[in-house]
Amino acid sequence: MPTSLFMTRIRHLWIQLAPGLMLAVVIASLAVLLGHRLPLVGGPVIGIVLGIAVRNLFSPGTRFNAGIAFGGVKVLQWSIVALGAGLSLGQVGHTGLQSLAVTVVTMTTAFLAAWLLGRRLGVPRKLTILIGVGTAICGGSAIAAVIPIVRPDDHEAAFAISTIFLFNLVAVLVFPLLAHLMHMSDLGFGLWAGTAINDTSSVVAAGYSYGKAAGDFATIVKLTRATLIIPVALALALAVAARTKHKTRAASESEPVKLTKIFPWFILWFVAASAMRSVGAIPVAAQPAIHQAAEYLIIVALSAIGLSADLRRMACTGIRPVLLGLGVWVAVAVSSLLVQLATGRL
Repeated sequence: MPTSLFMTRIRHLWIQLAPGLMLAVVIASLAVLLGHRLPLVGGPVIGIVLGIAVRNLFSPGTRFNAGIAFGGVKVLQWSIVALGAGLSLGQVGHTGLQSLAVTVVTMTTAFLAAWLLGRRLGVPRKLTILIGVGTAICGGSAIAAVIPIVRPDDHEAAFAISTIFLFNLVAVLVFPLLAHLMHMSDLGFGLWAGTAINDTSSVVAAGYSYGKAAGDFATIVKLTRATLIIPVALALALAVAARTKHKTRAASESEPVKLTKIFPWFILWFVAASAMRSVGAIPVAAQPAIHQAAEYLIIVALSAIGLSADLRRMACTGIRPVLLGLGVWVAVAVSSLLVQLATGRL
């Protein structure tokens, strides 16, 4: 590609992203300053709250949308990769294996609770699946991954994402407060947050608002949990294919599962950064600066996510999906605590 054409595309991309991204940066910078004054709340939580306030009080125009979406997804992924530079492969592997049993229990609980409550509340089957998958694995990312498989109506996908996002916000505010009341350790809280909060962004926000060790631990636990979207998506694809055999449309016409689309590739970059740290490719002297940069990028991403939260739209989702999301979320949170209690981790 000629250099001039490449630079033209970069300028065009920057023009698209700059308004929303710069708004998120301004909010994040204010959140960092307020976070130093309110350490019990922390910059990540303040960033989300400020973003929500700006979105719903001032309604930024559509020209901000591209940058806000970029900040909420790509900047968050970059921040997590940067966090990997401060963790050894030994830490990552040990934490992932240590949390796997709790993760399996909470995922099983989420799917069972979604199935039972969905039938009890009369929530449509596809919407129940989306809320169950979003709560069990990784929130909006998991929902997006299974939409091509389940093929819900547009309003069902919007309902599911809004419901999951609502409880993400509640978790960021409530989990640290409950953990302080229960006098949880950093590692205990990291395991609880990583297995019981939906989206990666909310796990990171809650974890680092509790403490650095809690944030590191919660992030690894959450990334381990996120990789399970692959077997879950494959299982759903098989179930949908079997179901379509008894309908007019042939099973072969259903959209195939593409692993390259559903796999969270940024997790591989996180592991690669951890490997570089383990072999000494990242100087020890540079690691504190990298971690500070990662924390700032996290707050930028969370501010962008707050800017994407339309409270009016959430209010229109209806009460039954919200009750379903609440029931599944509570079941997952309690099951995570019970497993830790049973294994002597609390």
